[in-house]
Amino acid sequence: MESILSKIKNWVENIWEFLEYENFIRPLLVIIVIVAVSSLSLSLVEPNLSLFDSLWWAIVTLTTVGYGDVTPKTIPGRFIAFIDMLVGIGVLTLLTATVASILVEKKISQDLGMHSFNFEKHIILCEWNYRAETILKELRLEPETEKTPIVLISDIDRKPVKDKYFYFVKGEVTDETLYQANVEKAKTVIILGDDSVDYKQRDAKVILSILTVESINKDAYTIAELINEKNIETCKRAYADEIIVSSKLSSNLISSATINHGISKVISDIVTYEYGSQIFKRPVTESEVGSLFIDVFIKTKKDSQNTVIAIQHGKEGETISNPSSDYQLRENDFLIVIGSNDKSYASD
Repeated sequence: MESILSKIKNWVENIWEFLEYENFIRPLLVIIVIVAVSSLSLSLVEPNLSLFDSLWWAIVTLTTVGYGDVTPKTIPGRFIAFIDMLVGIGVLTLLTATVASILVEKKISQDLGMHSFNFEKHIILCEWNYRAETILKELRLEPETEKTPIVLISDIDRKPVKDKYFYFVKGEVTDETLYQANVEKAKTVIILGDDSVDYKQRDAKVILSILTVESINKDAYTIAELINEKNIETCKRAYADEIIVSSKLSSNLISSATINHGISKVISDIVTYEYGSQIFKRPVTESEVGSLFIDVFIKTKKDSQNTVIAIQHGKEGETISNPSSDYQLRENDFLIVIGSNDKSYASD
């Protein structure tokens, strides 16, 4: 019972804050006064109308509904009705204009990155470039993140793409913009390099952004993009959870493709959700705990045509690529798999 009352109280407080913030209080007070005065006046001049009937009449007349079930009979009563009708048109116009103004203002403020958000378990994307656009596209193709709110923080003019669940905060990555994006409740923060600055300063800006995020929410999973692999240790000291050196990744892929022709197509197929196979991880099932890797490998291939390529200790722990056949699976292990992402196995 207490929880229900607490929810009702919070609901009322939220409504009141909204009305107060959006300047709805004054129009509402005007409506309340008009309804009270007109219903009281009508009940005094109309002998056959109760206060409740007068109140009902005032509300339906003011809202221009006019059911006609209650009508004034006396001349003073009709005069009050005439005034109430005129006022009703004005009040309805005022309310319509106020609501329209709020909606338009909200849409403009969101597109220009001036709005604050209160999402939970959402994704924050720092900086906007062609890589960010690709990331957004891939996340929307993945069923688990197709409707996840994604908040972009970038010093650009306006929201760059149309997406129902994509939001924009204008500015550099600072305490203020992170609070606007509600980083305290964010699940993942992706920090990309800023292409508008010199490449030597790009990594420094990424590391500073990581420190800012970590100072507010240590639980958020931070993914950082670096240009220079020499900055990996510094990035680790800033407590980034995952570090991707884009230049090294590209160079390694090119060198592999030089030696093994066509390998880049295979890698692209695996890491792209739009077509082909995908790479994903799933928790070890209860029945698989204690089993040998080779047995689980064969069973997974037989059951789903998926291929296990690595094991991760814990959800974000050490990863072993191509484990030995006699590796014994543990309770908190995850399997890194290539194939179709079966939701009955996929991790959250």
